[in-house]
Amino acid sequence: MKLSEQLSNLSLHVKKAEDAVVAAQKEAKDKVTARREQARNAAAAAIEKVDREMKSAGDKTTKDWNALKAKLAADMEALKARVAEQKHELDAKRAENKADKLEWEAGFKIDYAVASVEQAKLAVLDAIASRADANQARA
Repeated sequence: MKLSEQLSNLSLHVKKAEDAVVAAQKEAKDKVTARREQARNAAAAAIEKVDREMKSAGDKTTKDWNALKAKLAADMEALKARVAEQKHELDAKRAENKADKLEWEAGFKIDYAVASVEQAKLAVLDAIASRADANQARA
């Protein structure tokens, strides 16, 4: 899947999460509970996809995953490092390998973002359902 398609997919997930939250705030508790279960399933599927991608890449992914976690913690530093790295002259083969790695990494980060959005949607729906339970208990 091309990176632009993955970003479009991420945008779709964000919009669906936003729509689900707006709708959940207006719905009865049983509909919120059903919507929350759908969100839980979507979040689990997204996390499983990321997990499968990591496992399929083997030991290299473990090293890349550890590097990715460090990069996520210091995005600005990673951007500076990439700019400096890009200034170096690379031969065609090294440039192709680097492009492949960066495309894979970008795709992985997009999939990770999708999983994060799905988890955030689930958390919001859990909060709405809990508030409904609290309101019902007070009544």
